[in-house]
Parts: sequence; C-alpha cells; structure tokens
Amino acid sequence: MSDASKAKNNSGKKPRTASKEVRRQQLIDATIESIAKHGLTGTTMTTVTREAGLSLGLANFHFSTKQNLFEETLRYLADEHHQFWKKSYEKANLAPEAKLKAIVDAHFHPTICKRKKITVWYGFFGEAKSRASYRKLVAEIDAERLTLSIRLCRDIIQEGGYENIDPENVAMTLEGLYDGFWLNILIYPNEFTRFDALRRIQEYLASQFPKHFERPPPTDCEG
Repeated sequence: MSDASKAKNNSGKKPRTASKEVRRQQLIDATIESIAKHGLTGTTMTTVTREAGLSLGLANFHFSTKQNLFEETLRYLADEHHQFWKKSYEKANLAPEAKLKAIVDAHFHPTICKRKKITVWYGFFGEAKSRASYRKLVAEIDAERLTLSIRLCRDIIQEGGYENIDPENVAMTLEGLYDGFWLNILIYPNEFTRFDALRRIQEYLASQFPKHFERPPPTDCEG
C-alpha cells in the first residue's frame, strides 16, 4: 500500500500531509457547502468537518472558533469577488462603457454567481449578529466599486452629452440591482437566472445611455 493510501483512511479523510493553506481552503469550502445545506445557524464545526472529511481537532487548529471560521469564509468570498470584478475591469481598458459592463458581468459570472455562495452572502445579510462582521469586511470593497462606477458613468455622460442623468444615481441603482438579482437567483432558481439578471441590467443601461448600450433583442416570450 502506498503512503498516500495509508494516509487516507476508510472514512475518506484527506492525507494529513497537506499544507496549511490547503487545509484552510478545504475547511472554507466545506463551510460554504454546509451553510448552503444547513444555513448559518445550522452550521457547526461538526457539520463543516464532516463535509470536509477532516477531524474536529484539525479544524480547531486552523480556526479557533466557529465565528473565526465564518469570518474567514466571508473574507474569502469577498476577496474572490473583489479580485474577479477588478480583474475584469482592468481587462476592459478601452472605453468606460466596456469597463462598466465588465463590472456588471463579473457579478454574474458562473464562478461568482453560484447559489451556494449567494446563500452564504445572504446568511450574513440576514443574521443580526453577523452584520457587523459583514460591514467590516466588505464596506471598503463596496465603496471602491461604487466610486469606480460613478466615475465611469460620469465619463459616459460627458462623452455622450447626456442630460439630466446623475452618475451617482445610476451607480447606486446598479448596486441595488446586483443584490436584488442575486436574491432572485437564490429564491427563484427555475424562474430567474444569471442570464435574466444580465439582460435586465443591459436594458437599464440602454435606457440611461442609449448611445453606449444596446437594448437586448426580445426573447421568444416577448415576441
């Protein structure tokens, strides 16, 4: 029997030789899975370790408390989301409308817009004692994205000669649409998809900036 086979016991637990970073990521991934299945209040260190196939002692070694594990899981999702839309934004380096669309698209990319990840976000939204942790972790990131979006909307307005459009209002509306459409995807998975979200945001942007964004073609149900 190989060393790897000896290290993996009959319960399917991972070899103990994995690096600290790998173990932490396994536990964070398992926390996301557990919250998606059991909710925030139903998730315990036991449900997480069972999901990860790791021991409770190993989990306590990497995360001193459940709250610490929860906060690190949220931090991971916030950093992933931030790096994803920031990378997309930086790739779209030609025109402000392309940059703004990159931010929009990043919110609904399949890597980010997964129901189990959205479940974690809304678990922290909905639980009163977790809101402070949420605000502390994401406030700066949200503010950065909003500031960039306002600037891009201002550039689009100036370039297109649009009148009576407030760039801050447009950017704030986009932020509300991201959250609202994520909630629709979570609650109505069979009726509302990430493609529906992207389509409706495209319609909104086209209504505000018709010289820069085209309205999507009608769907079959719209004739």
